Amino acid sequence: MKPSAILAVVGMQSEARLLPPEMPVVVSGGDPLRLPALLEAAPKDILAVLSFGIAGGLDPELHCGDLVVATRVRGPGGAYAAHLGWSAALAGVCGARLGMVAGAPAVVGQVARKRALFAATGAIVVDLETEAAAAFAASRGLPFAALRAVADTAEEVLPEAAAVGLTPDGRPAAGRVALALLKRPRELPALLTVAKRSRMALEALGAAARRAGPAWASAA
Repeated sequence: MKPSAILAVVGMQSEARLLPPEMPVVVSGGDPLRLPALLEAAPKDILAVLSFGIAGGLDPELHCGDLVVATRVRGPGGAYAAHLGWSAALAGVCGARLGMVAGAPAVVGQVARKRALFAATGAIVVDLETEAAAAFAASRGLPFAALRAVADTAEEVLPEAAAVGLTPDGRPAAGRVALALLKRPRELPALLTVAKRSRMALEALGAAARRAGPAWASAA
């Protein structure tokens, strides 16, 4: 299958830029509540759906930059299976770990919440786009896969300022982050760590995307 037939679902423009230029992309801007409507407006001729981007680690064994390919997705809206052959091919060429991915309606930033979600679902990572992407694929009867890179680990706290860091089109919202830091200046060191970890995860994701070329055909 050609990349132009696969719809990628991401949270940020920085993730979208890592994909083949001909691949259509829906960018959530970190807002999972508006994502279903954005997906409904996607091109009608797509043949598969890919959730792609960074994620938060839930399994303590995962490190920043580790790659995960979904076997299943669980979230508040339900559970969905990934396409077995496509997922296996992606995991093989990218050197990714196969496992459950959790969907969440908001950023899961506290260590206690990560531990609880890991215990309740068995998911090894969590993100804001994969559940909606899987549900959309299921509604259209299309193959679905998710390729995610760990940014924050299970034992790292995401500062609240990180949750307001994107504009609706998925670009950095420097003004909102600065305002959040004025209210909570002690979060600055943690926010700098988040930025560093995100860059590491994006580098791993970019390398994976470059290796994934042969696996696109497995979506058929």
